[in-house]
Amino acid sequence: MTTTSPPPPRTRNKGRLFDWKLLIGVAVVGVLLVFSLFTGVYDIFGADDGGEMFAITRIPRTIALVLAGAAMAMSGLVMQLLTQNRFVEPTTTGTTEWAGLGLLTVMILLPGASITTRMVGAVLAAFIGTMVFFLFLRQVTLRSSLIVPIVGIMLGAVVSAVSTFIALQTDMLQNLGVWFAGSFTSVLRGQYEMLWIVAFVAVAVFFVADRFTVAGLGEEISTNVGLNYNRVILLGTGLIAVATGVVTVVVGNLPFLGLIVPNVVSMFRGDDLRGNLPWVCLLGIGIVTVCDLIGRTIIMPFEVPVSLILGVVGAVVFIFLLLRQRRRG
Repeated sequence: MTTTSPPPPRTRNKGRLFDWKLLIGVAVVGVLLVFSLFTGVYDIFGADDGGEMFAITRIPRTIALVLAGAAMAMSGLVMQLLTQNRFVEPTTTGTTEWAGLGLLTVMILLPGASITTRMVGAVLAAFIGTMVFFLFLRQVTLRSSLIVPIVGIMLGAVVSAVSTFIALQTDMLQNLGVWFAGSFTSVLRGQYEMLWIVAFVAVAVFFVADRFTVAGLGEEISTNVGLNYNRVILLGTGLIAVATGVVTVVVGNLPFLGLIVPNVVSMFRGDDLRGNLPWVCLLGIGIVTVCDLIGRTIIMPFEVPVSLILGVVGAVVFIFLLLRQRRRG
């Protein structure tokens, strides 16, 4: 995809897909999810309708944490593999901004649109935006891998500016801010079920993981081994667009999650997509849950959007990765 030569894949720790370390990780994340279920201002034990509120708000919110965290982390992993660049993910390539533009367009053209219609608009726009980014990388010669996320951020900023202008002209600027807040506050029973779509996306990624791994070696090698490179890129783009569009509609923007998780997992386990996928999903869920718990408790009874905490953590990790890349030449 880029003209810079990709580093040789690191394949250490390619043991069994499920081992005792992964089971420990599942147990730790499970404890965090239990804390999520019982953290909040509303007294679910003392109130008369505590059980009903628990089913309406706490359970859907915790399920949304699991699905959104896994989806965005997985999207970052696939995107980094296909672009041969460790610094890209949906929020550094403009994919999230394109999804927001699609959502805004649907709401302007169809004010009473259902969540399914809004989701379709966001997915289509995210797909178009991701393809524009991929086509740009294929046409432009870039000497440094660090330039790729900068280009993506610039494209995302342009799309975001267009969305802001349209929202300002149509008196929907406040709605746009709410959509991009990246908060689980509004996740309720009956409004989050579309997130289950990303579970099917994760299954699809697992089954085509080997093809994505080969495609990550470049078009020439992929073609030589008999792989239809363009078809795999199209499939990967579609899966990324679906995951990003659904999460954007239901939850909002979760910045840098797809950047942090795949890089951390890759440092310890190498670049085997199929073997890393459970770890990437698990770590994505854990990070989102921790950030959400911090957001719910730091200024209780009010909440801080999870995107704010993720943005701070992600920016620090992004700088660390840049410095690490520079030291390694």
